[in-house]
Parts: sequence; structure tokens; C-alpha cells
Amino acid sequence: MRQLNSYRDDELVTLLTEGDEAAFSEIYERYWLKLYNESHKRLKDEALCADVIQDVFTDLWLNRECREIENIAAYLYTAVRYRIFALYKKDKHINAFIEPIEFIAASASDPDSIFFEKEIRECIEIWLKLQPEKRKQVFAMKFGQDLSTREISEILHVSQKTVQNQFATSLKQLRVHLGKMITMLL
Repeated sequence: MRQLNSYRDDELVTLLTEGDEAAFSEIYERYWLKLYNESHKRLKDEALCADVIQDVFTDLWLNRECREIENIAAYLYTAVRYRIFALYKKDKHINAFIEPIEFIAASASDPDSIFFEKEIRECIEIWLKLQPEKRKQVFAMKFGQDLSTREISEILHVSQKTVQNQFATSLKQLRVHLGKMITMLL
């Protein structure tokens, strides 16, 4: 079997589209752990992460001839991201609000990711403007200033439970709002 570890990604993609199993194996070896780690940040479930990665690579192999892939890393990260979105949509119990924007913008060098991140930020800003004043303050203090609920309750002179409730309500509403927006973007 040929050694392809010195090949560039674009060369591997060319070989992959021609059905080269060694090129596929090299792509897999380069990216499976990175993709697994990215999915584990969101899913926190080893078996589920393994399934996501397997699905992505199976799809890559089966559809290798009809895909026009310019950047294999961006393609794979995006495929994992969409699989996780699909899982979250199917099972609302998956905690999908960990590192939301950073994960969605998988690669800062990928123009699509930059566009996607900008769209999500704008969507959050619009959503935030529509929130009641206290909820807006709690959300901004929690995410913008990284304050604890105790610190926020002291600043706003409300109970910590009130801050927790406002924060939980805002997250729930934002998930619904972002879910609709992401569905429209996809």
C-alpha cells in the first residue's frame, strides 16, 4: 500500500474521487480524531460521537464521485456539524448550547463559516433586542461579562433564583429562535 501521509489534502481529495481507498484511509487518519473531539464537545457521548464520525466518513466514501470538495477539512467539520444539528433536532435532550458560535464557525478561514457565524450573531442580536429588559441584562451579563448568577443577582438586586429563571428562559427561547434560523440557512 502506498504511503500518502506526505500528500496535500487537495491531492488526497482528487485520489478519493477516483476511488482510491488508500487516499480515503489517509483522510480518515488525518481527521477522525479531530472530528471526534469536536463532536464530543457538543454531545458528551462516546458512542454517539463514534456514530456521527462513522456516518460522515461513510457518506464521504459513498458519495465521493458526486462531491465537489475544495477544502476537505471544512467539508468534514461542516458535515459533522450538520449531523449534530440533525441529532439535536431529533432528540432535544442533547445539550446543544455548549460553545455554540465557536463550534458553528468550525474554521475561521472558511468563507462559509465566517458568513454563518455573522448570520448567527446578527440573529442573536435581533432576538436579544426583542427580550424584556431584565432578561436582556441577565443574558448580556452572563455571556458578555461572564458573571455568575450570584454576581448578577447582587448587581441587579434580585434573587439568584430569579436570575437563574431568566437565564433558563432566555436559553430556551434562543434555542428555538436559532433552530428556526439554522433551518432556514440550511
